[in-house]
Amino acid sequence: MRNQRQIVDYALQRRALLAEVYAGRVSSADVCDATPYLLRAARFHGKPSKTTCPVCRKEALTHVSWVYGDELKHVAGSARAPEELERMANLFGEFTVYVVEVCRSCGWNHLVQSYVLGTGEPHPRSRRTAGQ
Repeated sequence: MRNQRQIVDYALQRRALLAEVYAGRVSSADVCDATPYLLRAARFHGKPSKTTCPVCRKEALTHVSWVYGDELKHVAGSARAPEELERMANLFGEFTVYVVEVCRSCGWNHLVQSYVLGTGEPHPRSRRTAGQ
């Protein structure tokens, strides 16, 4: 995306959690807990990655982008495909994208990255007065 800003990478948290799993201090059942909604979003809105699942090692992970922001109204909290994000970035002033990696085989999921998209300009709001 051309206008990503305020990027946060969660790789260190991911690495620490996987170290706990590999050491046996955290069970794979505790980290492979993707909800049916997340798995469905991965199927229909996700983008395949080249990274193999670090838990089951059966298939490549899928990245799912979730959008949140006041301007989004009813769209907030939904998964969006990469091409939709590009279109939304030109329509809205500011919204946050959370990218989650998901294994559709075992249910592993982890927040990978978050960033802000949008034009950077406040979205014009229609103001209503008491007389209208």
